[in-house]
Amino acid sequence: MASGYYELKKGSSGKFSFALKAGNHEVILVSQSYDAKSGAEGGIASVQKNGPDAKNYEKKSSSSSQPYFVLKSSNGQIIGTSEMYSSEAARDNGIASVQTNSPSTTIKDTTG
Repeated sequence: MASGYYELKKGSSGKFSFALKAGNHEVILVSQSYDAKSGAEGGIASVQKNGPDAKNYEKKSSSSSQPYFVLKSSNGQIIGTSEMYSSEAARDNGIASVQTNSPSTTIKDTTG
């Protein structure tokens, strides 16, 4: 059972984004910025759909060799990016957490 949730927010630039948070309130995936709230809501729906499937994750390393991952939709578009991790094992645990929590239908809308 997913205990995670999505936090939908509006930034100072007026753009919308979301974060998937685990049950402990740690951010495990962040979205790009969207011009419209409906775009961010569509992004959440895409994470809900694509998040559980391991084939949708691409494991990467930053320029400073820190492991992270991106979640892609079925058309190859990036729909979310993780934080930088201290190790590949920690990154893999992050992927597992997104797989577990992404089906959540709880959305905390802070856009006002």
